[in-house]
Amino acid sequence: MATIIIDGEEKQVADGSPIMDACDDLGVPFACRVGICGTCVITILEGMENLAPKTQEEEDMGLADDQRLACQAVINSGTVVASY
Repeated sequence: MATIIIDGEEKQVADGSPIMDACDDLGVPFACRVGICGTCVITILEGMENLAPKTQEEEDMGLADDQRLACQAVINSGTVVASY
């Protein structure tokens, strides 16, 4: 199991799974849920190496190196600490 921690609250998710549902439960705002709007941008504070590479949608959005779209990110394993 992997762990996502956002603003001090955490959720467990299966290794290799999208973090969208956990982030939704942890209060991250969502709109389109498909990587177009940017509403769910999160800043990764620790554990970027535990996430799969950015998707094309994230690359197209031009996010900073420490930013991800919660609707697109997949956690491979370990712990990711983020804020929104």
